[in-house]
Amino acid sequence: MNIQTIVQTAAEALREGKTLLYPTDTIWGVGCDARRSDAVERLYALKERDRSKSMLILCTPALIGPGLWCDTGDGRPTTYILPEPMWRAALHAPVADNLVAADGSLGVRIPNHAFCRALIDRLGAPLVSTSANLSGRPSPATYEDIDDELRRRVDHCVPPLTELLSTERRGSRILRLEADGSTTVLRP
Repeated sequence: MNIQTIVQTAAEALREGKTLLYPTDTIWGVGCDARRSDAVERLYALKERDRSKSMLILCTPALIGPGLWCDTGDGRPTTYILPEPMWRAALHAPVADNLVAADGSLGVRIPNHAFCRALIDRLGAPLVSTSANLSGRPSPATYEDIDDELRRRVDHCVPPLTELLSTERRGSRILRLEADGSTTVLRP
């Protein structure tokens, strides 16, 4: 199966409201179309995740307004937790209400990963991303580390082809941006 076919098949599954197991710019993730509240609910259920623990979205630059992102300088994938006024002004795509944290914030990352970018572009919308583990269990660095139970619960799995994988084995750095311009490091 070629990469274009994998991207097309995954995008079709996401549009149908299915959940997806896929490689990201960090570790393996599970996700869904960020516009679909029904798919977001299914994702919380399959991970056995408390709804008070928000999930982030992956976007391409085309879905984000200019001037919002800064380069941290070391090339490490970085997730930004944005207050509601900031993400609402910057994001050029709708997201399901059940993705937004109780305080109105939303986690956003622009992956530097060809597969993720191609999938988001094909979908035409942000992609929910959370680690491919059941709640409370370790995050998988490799496909082989993913719990068999989680694999069975997910609707569609992207094959673990070498050309789709990232060399990063850590979760993203997490920075909280505030409306006043201050930044807090939540995960270095």
